[in-house]
Amino acid sequence: MRLTVFGATGGIGQEIVRQGLAAGHQVTAVVRDPARLSVTGEGLEVFRADLTDAEALRPAVTGRDAVLSGLGARSRKDVGVACRLTRTVLEAMRPEGVRRLLVVSAAPVGASAADEPVLDRAVRSVIRSLLKGVYADLAEMEAELERSDTGWTSVRPPRLLDRPLTGTYRRVVGGNPRKGRMIGRADVAHAMLSMIDDPATVRKAVGVAY
Repeated sequence: MRLTVFGATGGIGQEIVRQGLAAGHQVTAVVRDPARLSVTGEGLEVFRADLTDAEALRPAVTGRDAVLSGLGARSRKDVGVACRLTRTVLEAMRPEGVRRLLVVSAAPVGASAADEPVLDRAVRSVIRSLLKGVYADLAEMEAELERSDTGWTSVRPPRLLDRPLTGTYRRVVGGNPRKGRMIGRADVAHAMLSMIDDPATVRKAVGVAY
């Protein structure tokens, strides 16, 4: 497949690029600063671009089978970046006829399960309060996706860890795994790549966790 990855210098983005290349895909990594991309390999194209200009991004998505995005706020001062940049990506994809888009959101954006343990529910409530702006941005990003005609999937991980790829995790379409408190960035990337051709995940939010 021919894939384009936005946020390719982030923790999840670099893993998507690395694993995509290892699987034999042709990968276009869209970056602001190529020096921050540590991944190399046959089949990799590095596309340097300003992520605020949809017209400039169109060549990066032309003819691609899917677009995957690890874009998001790295701290509270970046609040708003997820929705704003995802909107730009959608604007670049639309005229090129590229429809498949997978993005990273977060578990707290979704509603708590009715059978979620009381402690987990309390912790999730505290996290939502502390990072209210970040999660509001992600919620608006998901709303932007729902308004689009794109075949999107929003992947919602809980606390992210820097761990080697395991390939062993749980996923729930339209919800979050019970007692799912953490997952490695490499496994989030693995989950996203595995969902590209999965029709059950199209226009759905999918919770992933160990």
